Amino acid sequence: MTVSSSAPRLAVDVGGTFTDVALEIGPRRVTAKVLTTPQAPEEGVLAGVDKAVAEAGIAPESVGLIIHGTTLATNALIERKGAKTALITSSGHRDSVEMAQENRFEQYDIAIDRPAPLVPRYLRWSVTERLNYRGEVLVPLDEDSVRALIPAIAEQKIEAVAIGLLHAYANGDHERRVAAILAEAYPNLAITLSSEVCPEIREYERQSTACANAYVQPKMARYLTELGARMRDRGYRCPFLLMTSGGGLTTLETAIRFPIRLVESGPAGGAILATEIAKECGLKDVLSYDMGGTTAKICLIDDFAPLSTRTFEVARVYRNLKGSGLPVRIPAIEMVEIGAGGGSIAHVDAMGRLLVGPESASSEPGPACYGRGGTRPTVTDGDVVLGKIDPARFAGGEVALDVDAAAGAVAAEVGAPMQLEGRLGAFAIAEIVDENMANAARVHAIEWGKDITARSMIAFGGAAPLHAARLAEKLDIATVVVPTGAGVGSAIGFLRAPISYEVVRSRYLRLSEFDADAVNALLAEMGREATGIVVAGAGSEGLTESRVAFMRYVGQGHEISVPLPAGSLTAADADRIRAAFEAEYTALYGRTIPGQEPEILSWTLTVSAPTVHAEPPAAAGTGAPAPKPIGSRSVFDPARREDVDYAIYARDDLVPGAAIAGPALIVEDQTTTVVTSTFDVAVNPLGYLMLTSKRAA
Repeated sequence: MTVSSSAPRLAVDVGGTFTDVALEIGPRRVTAKVLTTPQAPEEGVLAGVDKAVAEAGIAPESVGLIIHGTTLATNALIERKGAKTALITSSGHRDSVEMAQENRFEQYDIAIDRPAPLVPRYLRWSVTERLNYRGEVLVPLDEDSVRALIPAIAEQKIEAVAIGLLHAYANGDHERRVAAILAEAYPNLAITLSSEVCPEIREYERQSTACANAYVQPKMARYLTELGARMRDRGYRCPFLLMTSGGGLTTLETAIRFPIRLVESGPAGGAILATEIAKECGLKDVLSYDMGGTTAKICLIDDFAPLSTRTFEVARVYRNLKGSGLPVRIPAIEMVEIGAGGGSIAHVDAMGRLLVGPESASSEPGPACYGRGGTRPTVTDGDVVLGKIDPARFAGGEVALDVDAAAGAVAAEVGAPMQLEGRLGAFAIAEIVDENMANAARVHAIEWGKDITARSMIAFGGAAPLHAARLAEKLDIATVVVPTGAGVGSAIGFLRAPISYEVVRSRYLRLSEFDADAVNALLAEMGREATGIVVAGAGSEGLTESRVAFMRYVGQGHEISVPLPAGSLTAADADRIRAAFEAEYTALYGRTIPGQEPEILSWTLTVSAPTVHAEPPAAAGTGAPAPKPIGSRSVFDPARREDVDYAIYARDDLVPGAAIAGPALIVEDQTTTVVTSTFDVAVNPLGYLMLTSKRAA
């Protein structure tokens, strides 16, 4: 089964506040933005899809591909609204997920809170068995100890079971047998094996990932199955693929089996979009800035590739500090995500400090200006009061904004407590949220040893263009790119993602004992698994394969990724792998360690299908006539600290080559680009807005 490059392609991104839709028909693109329906997310998806398809004037049967990303799994973990889950472990290891790393993520707070495990202790059960780190059986599985748990599943009304046995990454036979015994008694029970969802060393992370997958699986399975059925009822007969956290696409069946891989699907789509735009514009070092209704995401892109990771945390409970969340070990694009979106709520605490987020008004009841029952001021309310948002065109006219409600909420909750008059209360909200994002970007760059000021920024998401210029001022970034369709950027990014799948295995091997035959057999097995999933979604033509080893010096505690040579490996490749390891190690740490032996802990293999892209619009010439404003509005300018008349331009009126001196507002259906007094803007040949700092001129 292959996807035609000429057939319309549809992408849907379900966020905490808005559901975004992007429909590509050749070079033509139709977008839609509707409010998310938290109680029944499929309703918002169907509403957005119906709107886009109707505007495009096409039949559902003509759509060749549907790509979907959702925050449903993330929200279930954060809000603790998943299935009632049990964890089955090896005897003596039921407390591993609570002991965690046995460290303190905050040294000087004696009252720190650790994240409570998804599975409470009374639902963590043990069976008798034991494997060693090579997967060899030390104690055979006692099947009677498994059957003894069967009555408890019914008594406790368990909906899902995670199985995480010691060293199952090396041999999953015992886990599979436990699952078979449970499935025989409860055929409809959702069962997750750690040896399948995370076949890697490190027991805590593996069990935590298995628990998280089991916890969200019933809810995600119901949602995805229901959505798929209702899309078919509407006439969509095309492949239905899901965006993964690692930036690839996978099949509906695989997503239902491993929903934890969808946790960061929306942000991953945004990072892919930024990467493609960086390539088109020739920008090697980029800061991707994605701000929606609930969160803001920042990603570093170097040499046209985003940073990647294999471990990240969800649902951090203590000041967003590393170690205070639930570790999930899956392929993911590395980024920092903070509770700073348009719906983030502002309040003044008992010490008189103004705080913004991470609590969000989401879509229900939403910001005060939505008129849906919200009374607390949010970032969007502040932007409305500052004059940055046109109430008549917000979200393409889908949401009628109540300016007076926004002003009242800001004045009551921020202005009065802080003795700030007029627009200063709203300005304070904007400054706090912008500084929070700037600080997150600085810290993220420092952690990776990157220079933030030497980068260009690519801004997208419904709220990012409203804040990008001010954020760039704070970070001393001279160039900001706002692409076409920025308000639904992640959904557009889905359409640029490859259909791919990554398989990982932990198999310990010292490089001095390199066994080419064993490694080739392992990689071949991994390749068959990954290829089977990709072929189901994209066919078998033009597939590519990439392989990586995770290596370290013997005795070290952390690994680095090292690309492996292509093709069948031989004994001579051990030297090539060592050279590649030393090159990567030197790039990260500035030196190697003489006399130390490298070792390999894990292997990853990714199979990708060719990416289907619509043809980009033809490049246009320069020398466009001076654009004419469609009006003006008083906006509080952050650089001047006063109200300034901003000329208003319709983005649809701006052709390549057009240039505008700031300050200005450039309005479109899904967002508004604020060009502050410190920036000018021009339209490049692809139609992207290029904001340039006047200080850099």
